Amino acid sequence: MSEKLQLTVSPEEAAFEDQIKRAAIRKLNLPDDAELNFRISRKSVDARSRDIKINLWLDVFQPGEDISQWKMHFQFRDVAKSPEVFIIGTGPAGLFAAIKCIELGLKPVIFERGKDISERKKDIAQIYRQHQVQNDSNYCFGEGGAGTFSDGKLYTRSNKRGDVDRIIQLLYYHGASDDILYEAHPHIGTDKLPEVIKAIRKTILDCGGNISFSSKLTDIFIEGSEISGIEINGNQKYDVKSLILATGHSARDVYYLLNSKGIKVEAKPFAMGVRVEHPQQLIDNIQYHRSVKDPYLPAASYALTTQIDNRGVFSFCMCPGGYIVPSATAANEIVVNGMSSSARHTPYANSGMVVEVQMEDLARYSNHGDLAGLAFQEELERTTFTNGGRGQIAPAQRLADFVKGKLSSSLPENSYIPGLLSSPIHFWLPDSISLRLRSAFKDFDRKMKGFHTNDAIVVGLESRSSSPVRIPRDSATFQHIQIKGLFPCGEGAGYAGGIVSSAMDGENTAEKVKIYLDTI
Repeated sequence: MSEKLQLTVSPEEAAFEDQIKRAAIRKLNLPDDAELNFRISRKSVDARSRDIKINLWLDVFQPGEDISQWKMHFQFRDVAKSPEVFIIGTGPAGLFAAIKCIELGLKPVIFERGKDISERKKDIAQIYRQHQVQNDSNYCFGEGGAGTFSDGKLYTRSNKRGDVDRIIQLLYYHGASDDILYEAHPHIGTDKLPEVIKAIRKTILDCGGNISFSSKLTDIFIEGSEISGIEINGNQKYDVKSLILATGHSARDVYYLLNSKGIKVEAKPFAMGVRVEHPQQLIDNIQYHRSVKDPYLPAASYALTTQIDNRGVFSFCMCPGGYIVPSATAANEIVVNGMSSSARHTPYANSGMVVEVQMEDLARYSNHGDLAGLAFQEELERTTFTNGGRGQIAPAQRLADFVKGKLSSSLPENSYIPGLLSSPIHFWLPDSISLRLRSAFKDFDRKMKGFHTNDAIVVGLESRSSSPVRIPRDSATFQHIQIKGLFPCGEGAGYAGGIVSSAMDGENTAEKVKIYLDTI
């Protein structure tokens, strides 16, 4: 049986297994040559003072004890001839719903509007080379969803919604590095996440599930108050008894489809803003209280939040050592997001900086009813495109100039490959967002001295941090409040935010589908 041990060591000691072992032996008062089997169960950085330390929690095992006992074991069965569950979308919600279906003895039949990862990479390359955005194959749509080409952040506060450890272990089982098992804020990295997604696809297919790419949901059929079928690509019809709708928050056509069919959707608060990029060295200096960073410390991150005029303003999807990417899903819009590789080694640190949008902020879009937020989001993305340059060249402004309301005469070196154009973002961004951001940046500088600087840039538009629409479902059955057999799921339905919470919602939804199918 393992023993729990906590250590506080230097960053250099924490970087090497033999030094961790020596520190553990000293704390346990064992001989220097003692045999010691251990694994790290948690690791975090304590940067509250200049003398930065690493906190480690170890599981120490007895000699000869099976050290692999901490690994979860999964029972993936052959479901080729089992009852079918139809799933729309291969983001975390859809993929983990499929994995759970397999464990429950159900056959997942998945339709994904985008392409598989290999083909998707080619379309993403065209965004950089020719500024061409493919509507159904881009940074948001395709195998793995918006999370595939992202930092792969796995930190979540949603413990009450499911088993976080199980999701982390499933990702590890499918090829993620073992550090996700113990880092306080784990991430996989955009260089590694696609291979993990491919491995999950292989598990689904090996167990008898089906995945169809370039297969877009174009209609839903209802008989009475029950789902009866779906249409794919405008001409392929399928009879269905259950449908998990896990389309992600950028699938606007699905919201419009549901609305046109009289299937209830509802407006919800969301957030919009910009992406801010600083030199990573500056963030390191601020967070680590030193001008030269210890090479054994990771690229520093931050999390900032404040209240300005009764609205939350906060950082979102902070990417240390990362880069800003074009995440539009149509040719006439500009949307930016951030990501980083597992090494987090670029000279830039970027983060979304967003402002809460409430229903009273959308008065001029009231004629759109429950899709008012969607209309606002779409219009502002087109406005950002107009204020950018050719194709995916994005509008940008130095941060201090943005706060002062001054057009930047030049822009610093940055990570956004399509290119930036100096633009008065402070002028054309709606006051409800612009004024709050400008005040928030001053407040953030009080919390992180040096944050408010013209060495940083503001890039528009960070608009897909959350969905402006919720697809309402019954809290007990997870079925749509009007339609039996229709199971809205994940971020796009308004019930998750991020990889882990979406994955947990997918698994929970699969369990509800199993209960439903057992009753009909």
